[in-house]
Amino acid sequence: MQNKPILVVDDEDQGRTTLSRVLNRSGYNVDSASGGVEALNKFKENDYGLVIADVGMPEMSGIELLDKVKKISQDVPVIMVTGHGTVNNAVEAMQKGAFDYILKPFSFKTIETAVKRAGLSSNGGDKSAPAINQSCPGNKTKKIITRDENLLNILKTAKNVASSNATVLIQGESGTGKELLASFIHQHGRGNKAPYIAVNCAALPDSLAESELFGHERGSFTGAVVRKMGKFEMADSGTIVLDEISEMTLPLQAKILRVLQEREIDRVGGNKTVPINARVIAISNIDLKKAVKKGKFREDLFYRVNVVALTIPPLRQRRGDISLLAEHFLEKHSKNNNKNKPQLSDKAMSILIKHDWRGNIRELENTMERAVLLGEGEVITPENLYLEESDFDEFSDDTKINIPLKSGITVRDMEKKLIVKTLEDVNDNRTHAAELLGISIRTLRNKLSEYRQEV
Repeated sequence: MQNKPILVVDDEDQGRTTLSRVLNRSGYNVDSASGGVEALNKFKENDYGLVIADVGMPEMSGIELLDKVKKISQDVPVIMVTGHGTVNNAVEAMQKGAFDYILKPFSFKTIETAVKRAGLSSNGGDKSAPAINQSCPGNKTKKIITRDENLLNILKTAKNVASSNATVLIQGESGTGKELLASFIHQHGRGNKAPYIAVNCAALPDSLAESELFGHERGSFTGAVVRKMGKFEMADSGTIVLDEISEMTLPLQAKILRVLQEREIDRVGGNKTVPINARVIAISNIDLKKAVKKGKFREDLFYRVNVVALTIPPLRQRRGDISLLAEHFLEKHSKNNNKNKPQLSDKAMSILIKHDWRGNIRELENTMERAVLLGEGEVITPENLYLEESDFDEFSDDTKINIPLKSGITVRDMEKKLIVKTLEDVNDNRTHAAELLGISIRTLRNKLSEYRQEV
């Protein structure tokens, strides 16, 4: 592509000129067009190696131009640029064949990196471009949103094994989206019509675990007044997900091992085996190898579930996804709460990108929902994020948060104001408020009790 010109398409003169100059300084031959119609005519007459197009243009949008360019040549990569990006637009662009989708404002380094990647792709190199992936075909509510190369490779592997019967082990920290990946595998393999049964192993009572998983016969124990079908039978021909499998007791692990080996179950109180044909996906937020060494997980069961192992990287290792996810959650929770979607200030976005996110995507979503509920303007500032003060230590004085304080106000007073305001915004739903505040419901109850005693 290096010998072929780049076509830059933008209806705004300044944006088009600036981008063209940057690429020229980097050694690229650049041509430009002020709209989709002009760009399409030029594309038909010239041999371009890359097209960079703005999404929001009159007469012909960038998405329409992308569609027409791909009909002429599938091999020419197209990078979409927009200052008003939404996840739906990004997904649509990727589905229509866009190589990358970049949000304004972006650094020159970002665009140069994207152009270099596009050059590798057009020369037959690595074609795994950054992307935004919809995780579940036919289910628009479940999406895996990423442009991280490692996670894209994991999704590629997941797709490749989805149609097989191989047992899959998904590992990763809490909040990384392990159950979402399990759903991704199911939808790309067994499909929407097949049953999908998820079991939280940590929530299974020891006395009822076997009955829940394998079912029971009538009269097999006190209270068993009818025959009950277990989760494995319910998932037959579909997928059963054993979430937090490490929390199973060792005796129950032995029974699961037999199920995976023999592909059959024994109902509690039954006198004959029942064959099962469910695809098994095991999920764990701890390293099962370490659990085996500590004697908390059976080694033979580990090797049985570890046929295909997928480990989702934590959010702090895929910081390029933070801005995409933040925008997605802003749009989601603004819509859910009947509010106009606010914009993230540059300072707020910088803080989000530098935050460690120990709670991963779940923590980020809670932060964005809290910002939507508690923010009062059209722009989300660092004050609206309510992250710990340590998150701002790396910033210079002109980027630190300045909270106007009244004389004599304390941290405890600020904490009380935040809790009261959060409860007001969620109509006194304490469970929801505790989740947004990042504390347990018990802690919230204790705080409220303290406040009442002070009155």
